[in-house]
Amino acid sequence: MNIFESTGIALAIGVFSTGAWAQTAAEVEQRDVNQQQRIEQGLKSGDLSTKEAGALERDEQHVDRMQANDLKHGSMTATQQERLNAAEANTSSAIYADKHNATTGNPNSASSARMQTDVQRNVDQQQRIANGMQSGALTNREAGAAERGQVHVDRREANAAANGHVSAAEQGRIQRAENRQSNHIYNLKHNARTK
Repeated sequence: MNIFESTGIALAIGVFSTGAWAQTAAEVEQRDVNQQQRIEQGLKSGDLSTKEAGALERDEQHVDRMQANDLKHGSMTATQQERLNAAEANTSSAIYADKHNATTGNPNSASSARMQTDVQRNVDQQQRIANGMQSGALTNREAGAAERGQVHVDRREANAAANGHVSAAEQGRIQRAENRQSNHIYNLKHNARTK
């Protein structure tokens, strides 16, 4: 192989890997959506208690914080991607384990209904971030900033559900945080920056 062939191969690998990084960040966002949907489905079916859902939101907070930190410079390294994939896999396993253990929840209780509403809002927010990344309305850095907002919301949900009960006052605080996050995502998607 001569120098021109090896340079061409290196260039092709660089082009493909650059595209893969952008796709990887969007795939990570979609995985967040899927995991939030699984938590919501577990609450609705009674497979998850409010307390279990709160613990899972704590896991989601950890993953969202990692994403925010990893994307703040615009791209993820292979090492960051591996760590994030491992954290996502751990959260996925925790969701499965909690949905299939002996603990059940009452999906018709006021507390569970509040948590279901809050988690559904997380699904919506994560989907908006994923859609923004796919359409180019959000850069990777902006997605990282949006994920920082999700960290705060996840923390509020986890704290509220830690005792197994989400009160109306706690839900009000969560909804105010969600409203701020919604505005933040809107502003990031509608500024002049694009991919």
